[in-house]
Amino acid sequence: MFLMPHYYSRDQSTPMKTKLIEVCIRGYCFKFITASGVFSFGKLDRGTELLIKNMILKPGWKVLDLGCGYGPIGIVASRFVEYVVMTDINKRAVTIARKNMKLNNVSNGEVRLGNLYEPVEGEKFNSIITNPPVHAGKDVLREIVINAPNYLHDDGMLQLVIKTRLGAKFIKELMQDTFTEVVELAKGSGYRVYAGIA
Repeated sequence: MFLMPHYYSRDQSTPMKTKLIEVCIRGYCFKFITASGVFSFGKLDRGTELLIKNMILKPGWKVLDLGCGYGPIGIVASRFVEYVVMTDINKRAVTIARKNMKLNNVSNGEVRLGNLYEPVEGEKFNSIITNPPVHAGKDVLREIVINAPNYLHDDGMLQLVIKTRLGAKFIKELMQDTFTEVVELAKGSGYRVYAGIA
């Protein structure tokens, strides 16, 4: 049986289709090219929307958008922080995210290709923000959470969204084992947004 590659695969064999969407959120309006083979084609998914509305952002911060997809989290964050690095393992996602940065006139950020933290080895951030690829499995989720402090400043913060019925308990316990403090920033539409403070 032939399985189509998931959006968290490096290469996508799905025929390329694109759809332009407009999203107004946190006081700004954005245009995003979405693409087949990249998470949430044709829309801003509810989990990402809840995370964007509630993520903590401060002037002067350097932020990592881990597993950026077509780029909505990092591009919105770029309006509020000093610098954003966006990463994804999916080549198509990286291409589309770069186009979306240009489309939204983002000059204080960049998009890098690579798996999880590989593209930012040796760097530190004020916050890592992610809508993690739950379907990639618990090992990937564990890696995201337990390795986050290595890439955060001393008072840095991991912010993520997770489906309440699809890993929220697992993620919260993992974060409580890893971080000094874990706060629930928001819940709604079957999702929860957590922040782990280093």
